[in-house]
Amino acid sequence: MIEKSKDKSNVFTLMMALLAACVAFQLNASMLSPVLVTIAKELGTNDAAVGLSQTSFFTAAALFSLFLPRLSDIKGRKKVLTAMLLIMTLGTVLAAVAPNIEVLYAARIIQGVSGPVVPLCLLMLSFEVKDVKQYGMLMGIITAVNGGIAGVDAIAGGLLATHFGFRSVFWVIAIVAAISTFFVHRFASESKPSAGTKMDWLGVLLIVLTIAALLLALNEAGKLGNANWLIVVGLTLFAILCFILFWHVEKRNKQPLVTTHHLKKRATWALLLTTTLTMTGIFAIVNGLVMSIAQNHEIGFGLEADWASLIFLTPYALIGWFVGPFSGRLAPTMGYNNVLKLGLVGCVIGILVIMFYGIHSLPILSVGVIVLGIFYAGMANIILNGLGVVLSPSENPGFLPGMNAGAFNLGAGLSFALLPAIQMMNGNSIDGYFNGMLLGLVITVLALLCSFLIPRPINAEV
Repeated sequence: MIEKSKDKSNVFTLMMALLAACVAFQLNASMLSPVLVTIAKELGTNDAAVGLSQTSFFTAAALFSLFLPRLSDIKGRKKVLTAMLLIMTLGTVLAAVAPNIEVLYAARIIQGVSGPVVPLCLLMLSFEVKDVKQYGMLMGIITAVNGGIAGVDAIAGGLLATHFGFRSVFWVIAIVAAISTFFVHRFASESKPSAGTKMDWLGVLLIVLTIAALLLALNEAGKLGNANWLIVVGLTLFAILCFILFWHVEKRNKQPLVTTHHLKKRATWALLLTTTLTMTGIFAIVNGLVMSIAQNHEIGFGLEADWASLIFLTPYALIGWFVGPFSGRLAPTMGYNNVLKLGLVGCVIGILVIMFYGIHSLPILSVGVIVLGIFYAGMANIILNGLGVVLSPSENPGFLPGMNAGAFNLGAGLSFALLPAIQMMNGNSIDGYFNGMLLGLVITVLALLCSFLIPRPINAEV
């Protein structure tokens, strides 16, 4: 009895530490969304320049996600996560005192080191919790944070910026980040499943260059008529070249970042493809097109930004928080893949509701977003993150969660490059929004079909 009580206490303190880390990362990702206009005003720049600071953060987060989980397998997960949170805290302080937009860019890139916080937390949790049902439920709780802090983060960010300026938002994030750094250092347990292995830094360089070039190409393509397509083509060709070199380096390296054998397995490419397609199909619908039509004064509903966040993003995040633990608990018994498919079918239904009825009716638009909150934020997102951990090879457990985190960010970039671009091709019209969502629907259906190729994680199921 004493041993069981001690185990519960250890899991509870570990969960507190991991949740604190995830909250600190998520604040960096979502608390600033309503603050961008204030940043532009106070730093004397424009919205496009400030938007680039967000791009800098997410790009850096994607790139650090590719290799830090693997480095944590070798050097120690607790050590690497603590270092990540400490660096993120320093970057947040730099952002709070930034005198100009250039320094803010640098600060956001430094904060991007926190990119793989969620997959790293799931790896630490799986090392500590061996009961698959308990792990599934706790995984759902941790991953649900990834959908937003119940919408409170965006609202709080807007209020702080309005009354105290944008710097107050960064100071709040810095305090939370410092507390999370202490919690992880004090309460998390250490694990080094690949201790003694040599880190493949050449492989890291080549895969980082590959994904960086792709993300930069996507950002440039997203400018549509103003895009320099020569740069887009050049970056894409450079990415292909770097990946070919990466493949050859990994084949010859005795201790590679990723073995080509694992890259060829369905557990790898089917999951990464499904994650990328899911994010591409859904992310910009909720965070882009819905928020745009809600605030559109000509053909939309003419809401102010804070009301749009309150009506759409808060319920979306809240329902994701509520459903997430149940999805995680169901996964080991019902099957991870079955819960994922159910989530993607629900996403298709949600997009159809928004496309055909929501763009004409504010209440139905809200219902459609809640449906996506249930089936994407509460199910698909949870299971895709979980599959990255439970399908990862035992000899290289950090490889697939890191690559999967990169796929999430790549999908988000693709989503904002493609869906708003299709919308704008029709000008400021209802048809434009419909067509943008139609593309998202087609891509989400492709994600559903691709999910049938993901192998079942037998060891993580009952």
